[in-house]
Formats: sequence, structure tokens, C-alpha cells
Amino acid sequence: MGIELQNHQSHQAEVGPAEEPLSRWLTNTPAPPTMWQELVGYIKANVLSKKNHRRSKTKNSSSNPVYSCLKSVFPILSWGKQYRLNMFKKDLMAGLTLASLCIPQSIGYANLAGLDPEYGLYTSVVPPLIYSTMGSSRELAIGPVAVVSLLLSSMVRDLQDPVTDPIAYRKIIFTVTFFAGAFQAIFGLFRQINCIEIRYYFIHIKNNWQPLNFVIGSSFLIFILLARFIGKRNKKLFWIPAMAPLISVILATLIVYLTNAEARGVKIVKHIKPGFNQPSVNQLQFNSPHLGQVVKIGLISAIIALTEAIAVGRSFATIKGYRLDGNKEMMAMGFSNIAGSFTSCYVATGSFSRTAVNFSAGCETVVSNIVMAITVMISLEVLTRFLYFTPTAILASIILSALPGLIDISGALHIWKLDKLDFLVLIAAFFGVLFASVEVGLLLAVGISFMRIILSSIRPNAEALGRLSRTDIFGDINQYPMATKTQGLLTLRISSPLLCFANANFIRDRILNSVREVEEEEDEQEVRKEKLLQVVILDMSCVMGVDTSGVVALEELHQELASNDIRLVIASPRWRVHHKLKQAKLEEKLKNENIFMTVGEAVDVYVRARSTSQDMC
Repeated sequence: MGIELQNHQSHQAEVGPAEEPLSRWLTNTPAPPTMWQELVGYIKANVLSKKNHRRSKTKNSSSNPVYSCLKSVFPILSWGKQYRLNMFKKDLMAGLTLASLCIPQSIGYANLAGLDPEYGLYTSVVPPLIYSTMGSSRELAIGPVAVVSLLLSSMVRDLQDPVTDPIAYRKIIFTVTFFAGAFQAIFGLFRQINCIEIRYYFIHIKNNWQPLNFVIGSSFLIFILLARFIGKRNKKLFWIPAMAPLISVILATLIVYLTNAEARGVKIVKHIKPGFNQPSVNQLQFNSPHLGQVVKIGLISAIIALTEAIAVGRSFATIKGYRLDGNKEMMAMGFSNIAGSFTSCYVATGSFSRTAVNFSAGCETVVSNIVMAITVMISLEVLTRFLYFTPTAILASIILSALPGLIDISGALHIWKLDKLDFLVLIAAFFGVLFASVEVGLLLAVGISFMRIILSSIRPNAEALGRLSRTDIFGDINQYPMATKTQGLLTLRISSPLLCFANANFIRDRILNSVREVEEEEDEQEVRKEKLLQVVILDMSCVMGVDTSGVVALEELHQELASNDIRLVIASPRWRVHHKLKQAKLEEKLKNENIFMTVGEAVDVYVRARSTSQDMC
């Protein structure tokens, strides 16, 4: 029995206009806009739109386009008008609390980065001030963090030893900071794993072992961890873990001073240069022989810093119920670090621990960052001379107290349960950094992620579909075992957004293999009195675009099926895909009656045509 789908046209002509086939609408669709037309349309809608201009005019008393542009770059100009005294009271307390945690951490993280203590304090002044004018997060606390400090120390140390030539080392750090900021700003303009290297520090501690250093560091590490435990048990006591590092520094400094512990081998910070941030523009090394390596380190630092800042900012923005603007965050972080590189700062980003303290202290806006920065500036001028006797062991305890927060076992287990390939990326990054370097770890993680995307793109599925009972829904028969197939039909869905040179031949072969499997099943069941498989319906609702290779693959598929007396039917083609089929004349080869708006329509037409043919017989 030969089933001819052309019969459906005469059948539907008898039915009348009320049941006009949906597929006829496809023949009258206009050509989709070109890339140039889309670009022009975007500019008109978002830049030159009179409607947007009128809207901004009604919202603001000033229609000055320069002011409107400034507001989009500096959000403080928008929310600053609604700022009130009661908000400042909360931001003042939060900023002071933040500073009490920031000062000892900044000194410790600078030491971790291989820099003098004052550079950590500098990094807690300029970047937070810049971010407060450009950032979209209300809670994010900006400054030096452990991960970036370790990253810079482990990578820049390969280019320059900070012990033999600290000035050259510092210049490279400033240059890396500039490139990190530049990359972050570029990411913001064109936008549409915490790993730790600690081998050097264990060696350093081993070579400078003193029992009193160990006693002081261990004692205050226990004190800081105990304070953090108390803060977690009772959220109202958040100020205890926030103040613990500063209290530890004060107590340890007093103990060393009163007992003359320096004479017994206790290492102390000694001189911290007082005064505000020093200009460092003339220290940027753009003609360095290591420029390529410096740029690479800047790129890696930019990615790590942005990842941490945006992740932390979005977490707290979700709690507060507002949206964080990723583009503004990238721009804000970028310009913060560029300005920082000009003022003796190294790479700054958002700190989770300090942001949590800022949030718990009741901050309302980023004014808390401004309060913190001013407090650190005053400390640089007034308090640095009192930190002469601060033991370096207390700085080590502050750094070590931050390490448990960088190891997220529960997060790793959650990734394992959720997605095994994502867990593989995590493991590759972890062991790559642990046994090789930060670059190797990142390259492994990015490489595996891209390989996953490429494999899913070049080897997409062609899912066999069946109709769900009493519906017009067609689902994957593996996902919905209750879905029923229509005899004589093989309905497949291409699960790839692109039918292109990378996957066209694979998809064609997979469809032909599915046809052969169906025919083999018919042979095995010995029910093949006549050819049962007569139509292959391709659901192309997922395919957003097709290139020349994709069109050729469809033509070859059509010819291969036709040679076996099997019709190729296309259902649910997207606008651009259908337009390409028209341009390639494939629509004419398939004939218009073999292209349908939906899978349901294609199946119904086939069923009606088969019933009509059987009645005629």
C-alpha cells in the first residue's frame, strides 16, 4: 500500500476554510532580518530611541544626555538622591565594624602576597572608594583577599624573587594589577575554584621555626576560630568574629612588647610606612621583558577576582531582593584595580568574610565601604607606628583562619550529586593547582568545560518521539515510556541549536541509523507484509540556525530516504531555518506539503491520508 501525502490537500479542501492547514502560514513568512538590520535596530531601540529619551525626561528633571550617561556609569548619582541620615547611621556602624576586620586582614594578606604590610592597607582605601561610586552591590566589601594574594605570590614569584629585589617584585605586582583591571573593564564593555598554593609558606615556616612563634600563632588561631564558631551559633553576636582579628593583633602586640619576646626569637612586623597611598604610575612596567607573562597573570587574576566578587555580590543581593548588574560589577572592579595600580595597590576584589560582616552589621549601601576606607586612611596615618611589635605569627593565624572558608566540602558534594562532569572540572582544577600551577589548573578546568560543550555540539542526540495520551504533545520515548508511536512513522527531534558543519554529517548518519534500526525491528518481528516505515518526521523546533553544510546534509538525507521510498517531512522549522531552506531550494525539493508548523499537524495529516487510502482500497 503506497501512502501519498499529497492526498491531504484535496481532503482539506473538502473540509473548508475553518480547518486551513497551519503549514500554509509558513509559505507567507517574510525574510528574517539580517545581522546588519539587527545591529541598526538595536542602536535605534537602545541609543536613539525617542521613547527612552521621553522616559528619562519624565523620570528626571534634567534631560541632559551627559548626565544620563554618567548615571549609568556611576550608580551613586541615582541612589545618592534618596540617601538619608538614618541610612548613614547604619552604614557608619557597619563601616567601622568592617574596618576592624579589614585592617588586620589587609596586613596579613599583603604579607601573603609578598608585599610590605602597608600595601595591603593601601588596597583597602582606593579600590573601595572607586567601587562605591560605580558598583551595583550594596553589601560587597572590597579589598585584598587570601585567594588573589596567594595567586599573585605563587605566579609573580616565578618572575622575580621578592626577597632579592622587592622593588622589582612590587613593580610587577602593580603592572599585573593594571592589566587585571583592564581585562575586567573590557569584560564589562564587551560582555553580553578557589585554589591555594602554600608550599612556599610551609618551607618558609620550617626554615624560620621558633617555638614561641608557634605558640602565639596557634593560641590566637584557636581564639579566632572559637570566636567564629560563637558567631555562627548566634547571629546577633556577629561582632565577635568581626572584632576577633583586631583584638588578637592588639593583645599579641602588647604581649610581645611587655615581655620583650622579640629578643627570644619572635618575629615582628617592625616598620610599617605611615601615610596615605603613594603614586605608582611611574612604576608600571610596560616594557618589561616579562610583559607576556605579566599580561597572562593579569588575565588569570582578573577572572579569579571577578568570579569571587560577582558570586559573593549576587548571593547577598538575592537575600536582600535586588538584582546585581554583572556589567556594572565588571566595570567597577576594572576601574577600581586600574586606579589601584596607580596608587600602590594590588588586585582587590570582594571578600566573602568581610561582606558577611558588612551584611550582618546592617549596612544599607556601599557608603559602608567609604567609611571603611576613611578609617583605614586614618589608621595609616595614626596607628601604624603602634604596630611595630605586632608578631608575624598573629598575621599567619589570621590568614589560616580564612582557609576553612576556602574549602567547601559540602559544595563539592553538591556538585558531585548534581553533575559528574562539573565535578570532574572541579577535581582537575584542584589537582592541577596542587601538583603543578595555577595556570595548569585553570587550563585543565577551562579545557574540560570547552571539550564538554564541543562534544555536545558535534554529537547531539536525535530523540525518538511519541505522542502522550489525550494530548498533542510529543515527548522523548526514553523520558516518557508511556508515549505511543504512530505506525508507519518515525518521529525524531534534533536536540542541537545549530545544524552546521561540525555536526551535520553526524546528525544525518544518526537519523539513517535510526531508520535502519526500525526496519531491522520489523524484520525480526516478521510482520513485514509490506513496507511499514514510510515517513520520517524531523522535529526541528530546537534548531535555531543552519549553515550550508547543514542544508547539504538535509538534501543528502532526503535523497537517501527517497531511494528507499521513505518521505522526509520537516516540522516546526524556525524562522531563519525555513528561510535558509527556501534560499537553498530545498523546500521545493521536499515540496511544500512536506513542511509543517507542528509535529502534531504532520502526524495528523499522515494518519488522515492513510485512512483515506485504506477506505479507497
